[in-house]
Parts: sequence; C-alpha cells; structure tokens
Amino acid sequence: MKQTVTDFKAIDDQLSKRHIDLDPGGYYIIYLDREQGLICAKHFTNIINEKGLAVDPETGKVIAARGKVNRTSETIFTARTAKELCVKIIEDDKSCPITMLDHAAYLGREFMRAEYALISGEEYIQD
Repeated sequence: MKQTVTDFKAIDDQLSKRHIDLDPGGYYIIYLDREQGLICAKHFTNIINEKGLAVDPETGKVIAARGKVNRTSETIFTARTAKELCVKIIEDDKSCPITMLDHAAYLGREFMRAEYALISGEEYIQD
C-alpha cells in the first residue's frame, strides 16, 4: 500500500509526542535568516537536574520548554544547507557539546526541515 503525505505526517506527529531525555551538553534553537539565505542554530548550555529538567547553569532555574526565555547563547552556527550545518557543529567544532546520539539525529532532521522551508518558502517551526 502506497503511503500518502498525510500518513507520513501522522507518523511524524505521533513520534513528536514521545518522551525524550534532554542532552546535558545543551540545546539548540533553530531558525531561518531568509534575507541571508541561512539556517541558524543557537547553542545554549544547560544542566539536567534530578527530575530530568533542563536548568540554567547560572541561575539554577528550570528552563521553560515553551514561551520566550531570555538567555544568552554560547555559540551561533549558520550555514546554507543542513549538511553544511551538521559539518560545522559536529565535525568541525572539536568541542561539540552534543553528547547523545538521539539528539544528533534530532538535529539532523530539524536541519533538513529548516533547509526545506528555506528553499520552499514555507514557514519553519522547530519541533
């Protein structure tokens, strides 16, 4: 049976609801700079507390998963393609803070989604 776009979206939406452990190496906020034609990824450090929540290393406060958070990023990575961004973050940055394979896989998927949105003109919202 041939799968439709709706079938793929349903699978993706269901998988987006699963529990994931947070990477103690930090997290990334991904966005597009359409004017420059770039995919951007801001890296933020965090500590994972005993409840599995991300905590700001400076304040000790839990970092909200939704809404605006005022923090300063450690590094901003930019690239023209998803592959170029992966190379910059994972291969070229010898101090790559990604400590979990599932986090690396997630970032690769998100970078591809961002690249597609950049090319197609569609809106990009990080999953």
